[in-house]
Amino acid sequence: MRSYLYVISKIYIPLLLFAGSILSGVVGYVVIENYSWLDALYMTSITVSTVGFTEVHPLSSTGRVFTIFLILFNISIFTYFITVVSRFVFDGEFIQSYKAFKMKEALNEIRDHVIVCGFGRNGREAASVLYRNKIPFVVVEMNADKFENADFPLTHRMIADATKDEILLEAGIDRARSLICAMPNDADNVFVVLTARDLNRKITIISRASDYTSVRKLKIAGANNVIMPDTIGGAHMAMLTLMPDVKEFIDLLSTQMSDNFQIAELIVDKNVSLVDLDAWRTTGATVLGVKTIAGDYILNPAPAVQLHTGDRLILMGALEQIRDVSKKIGVL
Repeated sequence: MRSYLYVISKIYIPLLLFAGSILSGVVGYVVIENYSWLDALYMTSITVSTVGFTEVHPLSSTGRVFTIFLILFNISIFTYFITVVSRFVFDGEFIQSYKAFKMKEALNEIRDHVIVCGFGRNGREAASVLYRNKIPFVVVEMNADKFENADFPLTHRMIADATKDEILLEAGIDRARSLICAMPNDADNVFVVLTARDLNRKITIISRASDYTSVRKLKIAGANNVIMPDTIGGAHMAMLTLMPDVKEFIDLLSTQMSDNFQIAELIVDKNVSLVDLDAWRTTGATVLGVKTIAGDYILNPAPAVQLHTGDRLILMGALEQIRDVSKKIGVL
């Protein structure tokens, strides 16, 4: 139903003109020829449709002049209507507008998603990982050409400027779990981070940076993490020369997730020690590390490590195993 209303909204002007013509014709025949309302509507209908039926009653000279103008006016309206519809359909405007309408409907429905700002090399790779791990996401990119030749479907995308508040709101910033700023310009990333943090105080924000001086600015603006792709790329290459198989295995762990294998982060909601939790024996999940509420990491933690409310437990295991641990100590 909403789709039909949307199509009508695109041609409402000729429709209003047509309705106005019908109303004018009815009122004109009632006033000029003293027709009844039914006769006036019938006379207007056969005049507008140019079917050539005989008049209901003989017309006066004034009535004939009025009929001539009514016919000419409706021919103009019909021509205008055909022009609008033809341009709307055959020039591709209808398809593009309808796609935009359906995309807006889809954006209104999405929840707990990730917003990716920028679809260059970094943004495309981030979206690809999200897609492979079945995490809903919205891509915001000004250049429509960058969406071409994507090797995965983009069910939620916006050709728009992510630095504008209304665009982030349309992308569902108030309902999103995370935002990734992957635009090439550091100044744009700072602006988006600042805007996103103002619109959603709880959202997790990850931004890229090209310059070391931008890292501090992005964190002050509200970014939880700042990534420098060039630095990480160099470190990645160095690690591949030292431990190629280990590095590839770690990359596989972090990007190829399924129901049979997940690396997850749980927020602890009660005090408990790892030995009492005994995750491996009771659920089969493996504890990789702990991030304390103070922000410190404990890698390969010993059984005696005490978990406190607000700490984050990093686990590896099947989705069902991780859910079992979540029932004991916290939420995903």
